[in-house]
Amino acid sequence: MVLVGVILLAVLLMLAVFALSSRQAQIDSRVNALKAQAYDIAYLASDSSALGMGDLFSFGSTATREMMARKLRQVYEDYAAYCLVVDRFGNVTGYFSDVIRENRELASQLETGDITRTLTRVLMGEEVILQTKGSLGPMFTVAVPWLQNDRVVGAVYIQTAAQTMTDAYSGIWKQAALAAVFTFVVAATVAYFYSRRLATPIRKMAASAGLIAKGLPAPPAEKTDFTELNELAFAFNHMAKQIQDTEETRKAFIANLSHELRSPMTSIQGFVQSVLDGTVKEEDQKQILQIVLDESKRLNKLISALLTLSRAEAPQAKLVMEPFNICELIRLVLITRINQIEGKSITVETDFEQDNMFALGVKEKIEQVLINLMDNAIRYTPKDGRITLSVQTLDKKTLAVTVSDNGIGIAKEDKDHVFERFYKADQSHTAGEGVGLGLAIVKAILEQHEQSIKLMDSDEGASFRFTLARAEEGPGRQHAGEGLR
Repeated sequence: MVLVGVILLAVLLMLAVFALSSRQAQIDSRVNALKAQAYDIAYLASDSSALGMGDLFSFGSTATREMMARKLRQVYEDYAAYCLVVDRFGNVTGYFSDVIRENRELASQLETGDITRTLTRVLMGEEVILQTKGSLGPMFTVAVPWLQNDRVVGAVYIQTAAQTMTDAYSGIWKQAALAAVFTFVVAATVAYFYSRRLATPIRKMAASAGLIAKGLPAPPAEKTDFTELNELAFAFNHMAKQIQDTEETRKAFIANLSHELRSPMTSIQGFVQSVLDGTVKEEDQKQILQIVLDESKRLNKLISALLTLSRAEAPQAKLVMEPFNICELIRLVLITRINQIEGKSITVETDFEQDNMFALGVKEKIEQVLINLMDNAIRYTPKDGRITLSVQTLDKKTLAVTVSDNGIGIAKEDKDHVFERFYKADQSHTAGEGVGLGLAIVKAILEQHEQSIKLMDSDEGASFRFTLARAEEGPGRQHAGEGLR
């Protein structure tokens, strides 16, 4: 309805503009025509001379008078106008029409004051167009100089009612009105069907959105003939898929979390119940308690990981970034994991572009990233294996940190899932003790820093590279291959 209203308003505005412009054009055309007629009458009058006095005057020969009479009759019939000739002193020297002779009241419409006011200008050779309000209504008057022997001797006045002007274009206006009505009907019909075609897919998308909001499956938005709607449909389908994927991830997360919590809780509950029931021998109670303790630690580790992930993914204020020595931080992390490294006789190699390289970020969070990546590498690196850590400059603003191992690597079908929550290591490497949150935490922390991590292609083992914003770095440059056993 709004579109139809806009079309109606546009058509009315166009009609109004056309009516005004055509009215003025018609008036100008009619005035120019009357002006041409006045000059013709002035020409005939200039070839004549006054022969007598009286109410009506005769000019020149009989032939001239007949030509003048025909001319004035033509002016009246064609333009519904009458003419009079005025000398230099304002005296009317002739009414040249039988019509005027029969309708003397027409001549009285041109007042003496109008003649006096305009005659001076006409005697100076100027054309005058005058619109006055007479007793019979608005009147248009055209006055042109009357010349004899190249000397202005008077003026020729032609006057017609304004109604005759409007009558001339009323037919055109009616035709324009009919054309406007036809245009509006056609445009409104097209707009109606066009809006219906436009609204139908939008209503379908709205219905699908309602189903999605209720958690129900919804049909995808269909392709249409409209480019803008196709873009909207593409965005809608992408959003719907994202919501569906998020919902599936949420369900999988809850299922995995329930499983991860239920397993240790079931073990703890079973062993404790056995001790209370007295079914466990006294000499076996210490072993049972150790299992309960291990399962409790496992629960605590899981809960701590969940809290860390929740904090990393939660919206928060902008991080307070500070420069820190990433090479020194890597060395500190290696020291905290020295027992695990030596326990499996793993060789650790470092390859730093410079001995001291400075990154910008929250040091404690980046330390958590390094710890999680190192724990993964240690867990899945075989005995006497090798782990490599490198820090390189990607560009003037970015550093790249890479953690690689020479384990059995990650299966091709698993590479797209390694950063998902609860995607456990026993699915991507070998069976292990991870809870499947380490890499998800790493990704969330780096996204907080507006950085990224990806699994690199590697001939052996697994290789993870993440980026950090580069800070002002210190002097010195080193390519190192340090062994740590």
